[in-house]
Amino acid sequence: MNAINLLESQSLASITQRPHAIVIGSGFGGLAAAIRLQLRGWQVTVLEKLDAPGGRAYVHRVDGHVFDAGPTIITVPALLEELWQLAGRRLADEVTLKRLDPFYRIRFDDGDHFDYSGDIDRMRAEVRRISPADAPGFENFMREADDCHQRGFEVLGTKPFNTVGDLLQAVPSIARMRGWRSLHQMVAGHLKHPKLRMAMSLQSLLIGGNPYSVTCVYSLVNALERQFGVHWTMGGTGSLISAMTGLLRSLGGQLRCQAEVRRINVEGGRVSGITLAGGQSLPADIVVSNADAAWTYLHLIDPQWRRSWPDRRIERGRYSMSLFVWYFGTDLRYEEVPHHMMVLGPRYKELLDDIFRKHRLASDFSLYLHRPTATDPSMAPPGCDTFYVLSPVPHLDSGTDWRAQAEPYRQAVAQALERTVLPGLSRHLRASLMTTPLDFQDRLLSYKGAAFGLEPLLLQSAYFRPHNRSEDLPGLFMVGASTHPGAGVPGVLMSAKALDQVVPDAALYRQRGLAALVGD
Repeated sequence: MNAINLLESQSLASITQRPHAIVIGSGFGGLAAAIRLQLRGWQVTVLEKLDAPGGRAYVHRVDGHVFDAGPTIITVPALLEELWQLAGRRLADEVTLKRLDPFYRIRFDDGDHFDYSGDIDRMRAEVRRISPADAPGFENFMREADDCHQRGFEVLGTKPFNTVGDLLQAVPSIARMRGWRSLHQMVAGHLKHPKLRMAMSLQSLLIGGNPYSVTCVYSLVNALERQFGVHWTMGGTGSLISAMTGLLRSLGGQLRCQAEVRRINVEGGRVSGITLAGGQSLPADIVVSNADAAWTYLHLIDPQWRRSWPDRRIERGRYSMSLFVWYFGTDLRYEEVPHHMMVLGPRYKELLDDIFRKHRLASDFSLYLHRPTATDPSMAPPGCDTFYVLSPVPHLDSGTDWRAQAEPYRQAVAQALERTVLPGLSRHLRASLMTTPLDFQDRLLSYKGAAFGLEPLLLQSAYFRPHNRSEDLPGLFMVGASTHPGAGVPGVLMSAKALDQVVPDAALYRQRGLAALVGD
C-alpha cells in the first residue's frame, strides 16, 4: 500500500485536519512529548491509567502531608525551560525551582558523612578530610566525568539510535570514553578510599543501574549535577507536573485520566489507534508510548508486529532493581536532617549483588531519605515534617511475597532510621503509606516490577535499548525511562526531544503520510 492510499485510509486524518497523536502515559516523558507534538501541529491526546497525571511522579496527600511518589531531583532545568520557550512562555513565571546546598548528604555506616555539593572547593575539602592522598585523583575523576558528559549527554543524548549506522557513528565516542568499563571501575581508577568510591559511584542507582555493572558513561550524572545543580520544585514535583499539564492544555492538547490502554491497534501493518480497558477504541495517526517499553511490547502489541522484541528477548533482558518506598509524616521537625540524605548500610558491593545479580531480598539495606520540608514547609502541616525513604530492592524475580513482607520490611527500615538519624521516630509518626515492587507491576505496569526498565548496561543502552521509533511498527514511538537515552528526569525529557528527529511535523505528515513516518 503506497502513501497516497494510506492517506485515504480511515485510520489517518484528513489533510484538512490536524493529524492525531495519542500519548500513552503522563509522566515527564509523556507530557514533554505531548507538548512538543502539539507545538509541531499534531492534535495530541494523553491517556493516563491513574486518576491524576504524573505516572511515577504521582502525588499522594495524607492528613496534610504532600508526598511526591517518585522523582524529587531536577538537575537540568534548561530541558524544562525549553518547553516553555517553544510555547513563547517562561517556566519561571509558573514554577519556582530552588537550588539546594548541599545537593545531598551521604551518611556512612560508621556515622561519618560526606556533604555532596556544587561548590568545588568544599567538595575538594571533603575529599581531603576523608583521604588527602585522593585529592589529585578527584581532579582527574572530575575531568573524565566532564568528558563523558560532553560526549555521552550533549552529543549522544538526544540522538535517536534507529539504525546500525547511528551506532557506528557513536562508536568512536564510546571508545574514547572506554565505555566498556563499569562506573565503579572508572571511579576506582582515580580514587582509592572506599568511602570516596561509594560517594562518586552511587549516583547510577538514581537511574536504576548497579555501579559495578553500568557503563562508565554514566559518570556524566556527576558532571550534570556540578554543572546544572540539584533543584527542588517548590510545592513539590507534582506542581511541575501540574504546570506541564496546564501548558499542554493551553496549547489545545487533551488529557484523559482513568483511561488505561489495553491494546495498540494495527491496520495495514501500521498503528491505527488504541483500545481502552473499557473497550472503547480511539483512532490515531501515531501512538507514543510513555509506558514501560517491555510492558508495551509484551502486553499491548500482538507478537506478529514486534519481530525485534519477541517474548524471549524481553524475558532475557537484565532489568533494573525495584524500589520499596515508605512515605511518612511526623509531628516533630527534624531540623538536623537535610533535604536529601543517603543512609548507607554496612555492605556496598555485596548488597548490590543481592539486589541486581542474586535477586535476593537482604536483611540489610542502604536508604535514600527525602525530607522536602527542609526546603519547603508547604509539604506538611505547621510544625510537622514530611519524608519518604526509598530502599533499592530486587525486582519481582526475587519471589518475595510483598503482601506479607511489606510491613516487616517497613518496621526494619523505621528501626534503622530511629537508630541513626531520626531518634524517637516511632513516637512521632502521624501519617504512613508504602509502595512495593508489586505496585510498580500492578499500578504502574512495569515489567517484573522493575522501576527503571532495562538496566543501563552498555549492551542495553543507545541502539540496544528500545528505540524511540519502533523498529517494526510504523506509527509507534517510545519515550520515557525504558527507551533511549534512559531514566532520570533529564533522560526522559531528552527522549521526548529525540522524537523531534523521528516524528515529522504535522504539515509534512499531511503531505507525505506513512512515507514521512518511516523516513522515506
